[in-house]
Amino acid sequence: MGEIQIRVAAEADVPEILAMIQGLAEYEKLTHVCTATEDQLRQTLFGDRPGAEVVLGYLDGVCAGFALFFPNYSTFLAKPGLYLEDLFVKPEYRGRGVGLALLQQLAKIAVERDYGRVEWSVLDWNDPAIGFYKKLGAIPMDEWTMFRLTGDAIPALAQR
Repeated sequence: MGEIQIRVAAEADVPEILAMIQGLAEYEKLTHVCTATEDQLRQTLFGDRPGAEVVLGYLDGVCAGFALFFPNYSTFLAKPGLYLEDLFVKPEYRGRGVGLALLQQLAKIAVERDYGRVEWSVLDWNDPAIGFYKKLGAIPMDEWTMFRLTGDAIPALAQR
């Protein structure tokens, strides 16, 4: 299977992080909405007010995947939680334990920080990912519908 190592990303990893994000956008058929740049990632991940954290997964010394996450909050639990925004493993490394190792690292972080839950979203057509998550014991939240404001809708609501 090869040796898997997980480590916290550093600012020097920004080009690799961007490549992973672009790979994810391609996989999800969303390259047309992926506008992230290295400069933006440096500012938002490693600037004065980081908006998220990243862990990288290496297989035999090669960066094979990443997970980007940030805290959220459960009012019902009165505890923070961990929201996994993106998990991506390069196609040639899938099925070799990298995704599992990244999720295990996030679970460890959640335990260390006393978080009440770990959550994420998955596209409804992504059957391989859905099956993988269910095998880990994750439960789909089918009764919830995610909503999103983006682009011009945000300032339009703010000015309403």
